[in-house]
Amino acid sequence: MKDALGDFTTDGRRLAILCALAAVLGILSGLVAWILLRLIGLITHLAYFGRVGWSLVAPDPQHWGPISMAVPIIGGLLVGLLAKFGTDKIRGHGIPEAIQAILENQSRMEPRVALIKPIASAITIGTGGPFGAEGPIIMTGGAIGSIVSQLFPLSSMERRTLLVAGAAGGMSATFGSPIAAVLLAVELLLFEWRPRSLIPVALTSAIAEGMRVWLMGSAPVFAIGATPTLPWDALIWAVAIGAAAGFTSGLLTKLVYWVEDLYRKLPLHWMWWPALGGLLVGLGGLIDPRALGVGYPTIRALDDGQVLVSAALLLFMVKAVIWIGSLSSGTSGGVLAPLLLLGGALGTLLSPLFPGHLVGVWATMGMAAMLGGTMRAPLTATIFTMETTHAWPLLLPVFIASSAGMAVTVLWIPRSILTEKVSRRGVHVAREYSVHPLEGQAVSDVMVARHETVAFPTTARVSDVAQQILTVPKVSYASYPVVDSEGRVVGVVSRMAILYHHHVEPDSVVPLHALAKVPIAISDRARVRTAVEHMARHGRDALLVVNRQSDWVGWITHHDAMKTWRRALEAEERREPVLRVPWARTSWDHHHSRSL
Repeated sequence: MKDALGDFTTDGRRLAILCALAAVLGILSGLVAWILLRLIGLITHLAYFGRVGWSLVAPDPQHWGPISMAVPIIGGLLVGLLAKFGTDKIRGHGIPEAIQAILENQSRMEPRVALIKPIASAITIGTGGPFGAEGPIIMTGGAIGSIVSQLFPLSSMERRTLLVAGAAGGMSATFGSPIAAVLLAVELLLFEWRPRSLIPVALTSAIAEGMRVWLMGSAPVFAIGATPTLPWDALIWAVAIGAAAGFTSGLLTKLVYWVEDLYRKLPLHWMWWPALGGLLVGLGGLIDPRALGVGYPTIRALDDGQVLVSAALLLFMVKAVIWIGSLSSGTSGGVLAPLLLLGGALGTLLSPLFPGHLVGVWATMGMAAMLGGTMRAPLTATIFTMETTHAWPLLLPVFIASSAGMAVTVLWIPRSILTEKVSRRGVHVAREYSVHPLEGQAVSDVMVARHETVAFPTTARVSDVAQQILTVPKVSYASYPVVDSEGRVVGVVSRMAILYHHHVEPDSVVPLHALAKVPIAISDRARVRTAVEHMARHGRDALLVVNRQSDWVGWITHHDAMKTWRRALEAEERREPVLRVPWARTSWDHHHSRSL
């Protein structure tokens, strides 16, 4: 029995196995990201320029003129056919599907998702869909991680780690943001903060970044010019732009699902919805071509302050409309890049209201705040912005803006754009992480000490013990130790088992040890949570407590464990002053007595 306590619980052998597989996933994630980006480039060149090319270019509807409206419609139709006759798991923007696989399907994804998802996404984005490549790559990387994990004898938790590692590797390889990719995994996908998952995910993300540098270069995706160090009062304006972005992101989230509900009312099969969204995209592309495609050049221009306020207004309106209309249709594409573009455009629009008129600075803050507010992941948004722009002097104001954006959306709407989709499928997502209340105390703090425990000898008859339990109040416990002539515990029997047997056979002469189970021991230094896990694992409602010398020192039941939880609830809910000002004591006592 392990007696050592530590900050974390980690099995070194299992961690080594996961890290070995995570390293392979890092290589695969980098390759998948490179292939998908080149595939998007190929389809864009073919669809909008009638030529073969592999580089990422902005769609240009003017090349074909008004007939270019048909390009995104055809793309949407192809995606609908792939979803109908391939797998409907490709519908959506990737991250909600990964969350659902983790929560509902024990981190198992179908192999065909890894094949069809990138193809559908490349078609959507290459034909002008206003999405980023990161969502599909996250989904594809997660699917590859899930497939690899299913080839080996791993637990559901270990499969989850590899699924998330693949997703993080995909994001790292796409944007060159390895740290932000790990934070995204923690804030959205892992549902824990433990070395067993964090270390493999970090390894995959780092290797995927190395693959990106080798295949695509090391330049930041949204590199901008020199960034000035802002005065302290800029932090106040960072809160303002964060709040504005939070309100906007909340409004966009509501509109996305309102339009999705409108699609559901159409007398058409969902297979045709992406084509309808493509019609909207085609119209928007004729108004402002910059709103089409992944939009990375436009995001760079916004961050560098090269977009006029009037142009930013048109861009914001067109991008928002076609993004909402297309995303709601169930087509395949990511949400990160559109959010970055919308946030950058919002920051540009608001820049005349802020001191200094530093358009690029406020666009960068708006980008981070929109991402942090919509996804409710301010750490991810902050580090992502820093890694992709290298605007490190803006670290603190960007973090404040991202946190302010999250604060607004959390107080306004119950779920993010990611978890709302999962919730509509009947899956609840809890994203609040905390140390479990039962970790707060040792078993010795809540156990019933040996001298307070009622024990029965092995020779006692069940009927006699039952009579004693029913007539003596202080003998009423959930379970009882059964001891031999030398006082050693040889078994444990529950109160329910004794009374049930007595009810069936009131005059039974069966000895008590016939009903006893072999005792499960736990150290008095172990945490209460460990004790509860032992009870669940072994199907017991009580455990024997021993000290370092393996001497019996007490007894703990599930009722005793609840004492710790009650103390945690009291610490959370009971409010009272600890230090009282003498002159205010009378008024406080009067108010407190009235409130009670």
